[in-house]
Amino acid sequence: MNTLYYGDCLTIMRDKMSPQSVDLIYLDPPFNSKRDYNAIYKDETGRPLPDQVEAFNDTWVLDAERVSTIRQLAPLLSKHGVDSDSGNLLAVFLQGLTKTSPGMAAYLAYMAERLAWMRTILKPTGSIYLHCDPTASHYLKIVMDAIIGARNLRREIIWNLQTSSGYKTQVHGYVRGHDTILYYIMSDDFLFNKQYTPHKPEYIARFKKVDKDGRRYRDDRPGGRRQYLDSTEGVMLTDVWSDIMSFQQASTSAEYLNYPTQKPLKLLERIISASSNRGDLVFDPFCGCATTMEAAEKLGRRWIGIDITIHAIRRIARARLQDRLHLAAGHEYVIDGVPRSIEGAIELWRQDAYQFQKWCVELVDGYVTVNKTADGGIDGRIYFDMPDEAVLQCMALEVKGGENVGINTVRELNAVLLEDNVKMAGLICLHTPGDQQRRNFLRTMALAGTIELEGRQYPRIQLLTVDEILNGKRFSMPRPAGRTKTPYESDLFSQSQA
Repeated sequence: MNTLYYGDCLTIMRDKMSPQSVDLIYLDPPFNSKRDYNAIYKDETGRPLPDQVEAFNDTWVLDAERVSTIRQLAPLLSKHGVDSDSGNLLAVFLQGLTKTSPGMAAYLAYMAERLAWMRTILKPTGSIYLHCDPTASHYLKIVMDAIIGARNLRREIIWNLQTSSGYKTQVHGYVRGHDTILYYIMSDDFLFNKQYTPHKPEYIARFKKVDKDGRRYRDDRPGGRRQYLDSTEGVMLTDVWSDIMSFQQASTSAEYLNYPTQKPLKLLERIISASSNRGDLVFDPFCGCATTMEAAEKLGRRWIGIDITIHAIRRIARARLQDRLHLAAGHEYVIDGVPRSIEGAIELWRQDAYQFQKWCVELVDGYVTVNKTADGGIDGRIYFDMPDEAVLQCMALEVKGGENVGINTVRELNAVLLEDNVKMAGLICLHTPGDQQRRNFLRTMALAGTIELEGRQYPRIQLLTVDEILNGKRFSMPRPAGRTKTPYESDLFSQSQA
């Protein structure tokens, strides 16, 4: 069945997807563009957030995890069928980048690890399209050459973005006008359906005569041989695409969801039509607002999408799958990886502590913060309006998945209340504290006092367990900014697998 997965595509490809099971992969991954995509959250809250949101932060840091990936890259790629020379070359290249461009090295290590699994799940007849911008396209081509194979590059597709003239006045220098799509195949036995663009009106006008069958033709060329207009479907498509408008030009389009990296439906329909047939399986490991899923559904393909943010999954399910496609959750697609029981939450914690923390934060209407931690530090914030304050205020959140949560955690949250805009703090525990431990927590929390907002008193530090959250309990606080419940939410997530 068509499936929308919540989680890291690396984990899901490894644990949930079979080798050589996918006909076509389209990926539009983060680009290392050193931007944070805050627009979607500004749209929800009505103003920019005081803190960056991890989900769309596109800046990479060379941490211990990425350094370890680079060191183990050659043997890792070998397990996925990459020849040793290519694997060693890529490992040495990334190692060199750790000195000259550490952020790019971190980004490429992240991508290499995931592209290796994409190589494994693609069929020999399959294709992969990697959509990127000039920030990293030349680096990604080296990675793709090593992992998929340099001889398997079919085309470097240039998508003309048709940048608006208003934008041109804001830059000093040449205006960026294109994205790059790297198109690779897995073998010479690849599937491809020729694509055409319509004939131009001036070309059609040359076919002035009509035969007895009603077919238009011309016979004005040397020799008088007839050429029929319908003898070709149109102009064979080249690797420069200028006929599909970007959302820089068409932000008022009915399909535009104000998603920061959204691509036009027509772009995905072209790729899917060219490199798959009806009934084939299309996979998007960074599905974002699910343009790929909508295009695949309309063209009669099966599909799998993955996104690493629970908020994106909610937006996808609501705006694309239900509102636009009118698909029924549990019957025409399923959402997998979103816990709906305490057992599912514990399993997510065991599989990926960081994703568990993100899930908890967004489940209580919060926004994930930038810093990636595993059971430590401030993991998120719930924003709210406060009278006479120009900026949004927040409740800082800390998530604990371990069984032994000490009283020092509560004391440290009290110190967090001294930060700007932090009026409240919340502790989320996976495991329910024992009676004595809970009493100690509540006694220490009470020492932080209360805060009065619009005539109501709220405890400044509060505790919730995951079990309480799953049963509908939320922190006592003003209404969160930008996190209004949708009428679809209970229907969508009742179909999610634990």
